[in-house]
Amino acid sequence: MLRTDAPVSEAAPRTRLRWWTELPLILLVYGAYSAGRLLARGDVTHAVDHGLAILRVEKFFFLNAEHPLNRLFTREPWIGIPADFWYASLHYMVTPAVLIWLFRSRAVRYRAARTWLMTSTFMGLIGFTLLPTCPPRLLSASHGFVDTMAQYSDYGWWGGEASAPRGLGGMTNQYAAMPSLHCGWALWCGVMLWMYGGTRLTKIAAVLYPLITTIVVMGTANHYFLDAVAGFVVMGVGFLLTRPVLRLADTFRARFGIRPFASAPVGLLAAPPVASHDTSSSIVSAGCQTSAGERLPRQRKVPATPGAAEPGAEPAVSPVDSGDETPAAAR
Repeated sequence: MLRTDAPVSEAAPRTRLRWWTELPLILLVYGAYSAGRLLARGDVTHAVDHGLAILRVEKFFFLNAEHPLNRLFTREPWIGIPADFWYASLHYMVTPAVLIWLFRSRAVRYRAARTWLMTSTFMGLIGFTLLPTCPPRLLSASHGFVDTMAQYSDYGWWGGEASAPRGLGGMTNQYAAMPSLHCGWALWCGVMLWMYGGTRLTKIAAVLYPLITTIVVMGTANHYFLDAVAGFVVMGVGFLLTRPVLRLADTFRARFGIRPFASAPVGLLAAPPVASHDTSSSIVSAGCQTSAGERLPRQRKVPATPGAAEPGAEPAVSPVDSGDETPAAAR
């Protein structure tokens, strides 16, 4: 009979994800995100007001770590230049690399992780639209910030208009500072590496990557500390919405007759279950077992040789093992 209590092992999804369907989906979402940032260019006056309001709140609670970090990055090129490269490139490289790694080696976890990332990204786009915010580097010089991207632009491909390549700064929304998806995506990468990396090195990277990214976005004067906090909050809310979004997607697929994908068998961030083998029962094939005397369909009964027991018959019991009152087996 079929075993219903057998432990579940991490296996491939029932409907396998294909890269040629995943890649257009990711490009579509990223294209919509980029276009949304362009369309969400708020009024500059309001963006500056929002930035100054954030700065006042941080100063009131002694949270404005941007000033000392920015002065350090401005004064020490050996810190400022690598930080600019970090800010301008790693979120374009590390996040896709982690996605590809999950797709190839953690397929049963990939769909939930991808949905979490995309849901949070769309939430960030809503934040850019509702709360355009001037980053510290675009405030007037009287506020004490230096744009390190402009200061060290001769060392990289970026210009003085955000981290875009020279001449393309006008194609970005420079007032999309709240929330910081640099920090949010870095947190997502850190969680994925911590949960599924499996080595000490990946766990160290899981901690350092979001931590250094948070320091970098403040030291380069691209984000406030509260922007980073908002990026983390957005990722947290996106995580909570992941399961409802997956259920909605499965409902949509079922309505249109598309075979649903298999999700992770347990929680999104739970460790994958480990397969175990029960040695106390007679396993005939994967997940099946037979009882004493039971034969599979069309199984031929092999004649017993002299002195051998019948297949499925109880073994003979010796008088010593059975006690004085048990008669000995017939000879």
